[in-house]
Amino acid sequence: MEGLAMAKKETRFQADSLTSQGTIMTHVITDKTTGVQYLLAISPNMGSGLTVLVDADGKPLLNKVD
Repeated sequence: MEGLAMAKKETRFQADSLTSQGTIMTHVITDKTTGVQYLLAISPNMGSGLTVLVDADGKPLLNKVD
């Protein structure tokens, strides 16, 4: 878009860690707005899944993000 200043878009989610075992990759992702943490599991050619991480009481795990 010529002539228009493009504003930098803030990313809401932050990938905190990556683990790989065989062909399965797992990521812990944090929502920078709420601090809620999610687990993303990816298996090529099989699919993927996303779930919220919870503590022993069933409450979402929170990570304080700057």
